[in-house]
Amino acid sequence: MAMTMSVPEFRPFRQLEAAREKFRTALAAPRAAETDHSLSPVEMISAPRYEEIEIELDAAQETSWCWMSPVGAPSFTPGLLRDLSAHQRTIRRAFDATPAGAAAPIKQAVFASRLPGIYNLGGDLDLFAGWIRSRDRDGLLAYAKACIDVLHENAVAFDLPVITVALVQGDALGGGFEAALSCDVIVAERGAKFGLPEILFNLFPGMGAYSMLARRLGGLQAERMIASGKLYTAEELHALGLVQVLAEPGEGVAETHRLLARNLRRHNGLSALFRAGRRVAPLPYEELRDVTEIWVDAALSLDEADLRKMERLTVAQDKRLIANAVLSAV
Repeated sequence: MAMTMSVPEFRPFRQLEAAREKFRTALAAPRAAETDHSLSPVEMISAPRYEEIEIELDAAQETSWCWMSPVGAPSFTPGLLRDLSAHQRTIRRAFDATPAGAAAPIKQAVFASRLPGIYNLGGDLDLFAGWIRSRDRDGLLAYAKACIDVLHENAVAFDLPVITVALVQGDALGGGFEAALSCDVIVAERGAKFGLPEILFNLFPGMGAYSMLARRLGGLQAERMIASGKLYTAEELHALGLVQVLAEPGEGVAETHRLLARNLRRHNGLSALFRAGRRVAPLPYEELRDVTEIWVDAALSLDEADLRKMERLTVAQDKRLIANAVLSAV
């Protein structure tokens, strides 16, 4: 029987000026739906429709599920960053709109991926290469700021009594690993790979990896992990304490539901525990901002050989996404 499938259009904006315009457009003003005050607090979270994320609300577990589905690359595309930031703002607005004494609209927030075998492969390397070659410091810095805006909002759990969970069912590399680390809890399926490959093209992960790993593992271990460029399995990170819950392949969603049910029964204590942890080892936005400045300067110091290595990794990411799209359609 003939089978049809839809494979995303890859790398639709290789020209630099088109990339700049795509970036500016993607990070434009929030949608009108974000500010619709006729909605209930719960509806404020569940009602908006996005292009590169899908929101599901589980009322029984008082949880929002954010499914990432970036268009054009398995990475933090400008559109994905825009939609994640908009979703984070709606969570804050929903709490602000909740009457005193009323139940919170959510108690837990899950961040997962719709891409088969991929959580997220990190920064949009195609954009990076174009900006570096054109010496466009402003473009690099704007992208980095958009990344840390999203990451920091997760890292502080929106300054709300919400427990954040990363469900990793595929590879989380570079910024994908950083995004998972920004959550209170990581659930990962066995065999999922984590890593920070930036050193392979003479750079380092500049959007929070060092800050978060140093707080969890210590500075020396953080440096070793970043400098190695090594891929780690979910099992290895579980042994280090970075992954809190291991799931069997294909059982990540079910295992996350079990975790959410357990957490809901002790939400008051757990959310307070995580808030205490953020007070003891805070992650100031200014620290992330300063590190991105170092990252931008380092990126602009890459030579042509480094950029070719970056672009080979970009091609490998594209091939990986196409292969996974084909397998998911079989």
